[in-house]
Amino acid sequence: MTVLDCGGRRLDLSRPAVMGILNVTPDSFSDGGVFLSRENAIAHARQMIEAGADMIDIGGESTRPGASSVPAQEELERVLPVIEILHGEFPLPLSVDTSKPEVMRAAVAAGAGFINDVRALREVGALEAAAELQVPVCLMHMQGEPRMMQENPVYREVVAEVTDFLRVRLKAAQDAGIAAERLVIDPGFGFGKTLAHNLELLRGLDKLNCLGAPILAGLSRKSMIGHALGYPVHRRLHASVALAILAVQNGARIVRVHDVGPTVEALRMWKIVYPGSRGE
Repeated sequence: MTVLDCGGRRLDLSRPAVMGILNVTPDSFSDGGVFLSRENAIAHARQMIEAGADMIDIGGESTRPGASSVPAQEELERVLPVIEILHGEFPLPLSVDTSKPEVMRAAVAAGAGFINDVRALREVGALEAAAELQVPVCLMHMQGEPRMMQENPVYREVVAEVTDFLRVRLKAAQDAGIAAERLVIDPGFGFGKTLAHNLELLRGLDKLNCLGAPILAGLSRKSMIGHALGYPVHRRLHASVALAILAVQNGARIVRVHDVGPTVEALRMWKIVYPGSRGE
């Protein structure tokens, strides 16, 4: 698969694609509250697009460890105006980061062409909504729920267990009527995983290619960097870029990042050094 049809807008996966993160939330772990106002959100999206983002991922509910759920109406009020404005202003694909079927439907109607679901369509009605909407969907692995997921995650073999989970969710999605070419997988770095789990998963990321779906990796500014290097969130730029490159080298087709410009530049340089590498 080299191109995803995101509601009529193309996402080219013949090279590594950069998904820019736009959190319109008050409590996201890295930039909570910064882009909650519509004006700030739109301005930041413009900056990411100018820096080379291939897609913008818009989320109205934090899924950081310990996060509380947000009512659907509140989530809609946060994301819909931003999606509508960006859809009218820019031609690139837009993603909605949500697990709620009502948000999926409204966001796609507003112009989103991709669903990024940390719960892998396990919420009631989510599979049916995604099948009805017929846009690409990213299915992510998460052990537990955001409120408790980092308390004591345990695996016998993290790569195999994540692979098995995603295989089951891919089958469930296809059985519900979602075409295989519309499905993307995310191993869920930081979602119910210790530093050791995350490192093992990154090293073995290419093993997920056996599932036949493009891999999305989100490592940007995550707590694994803080645990490994002792850095607070605002000092995690360089490590985040390094992890994005490692993810692409190990098979990721899409990297989800806060810092679009530095990541785009690093990937351009990587492709110059390794022009025939994965992602072609």
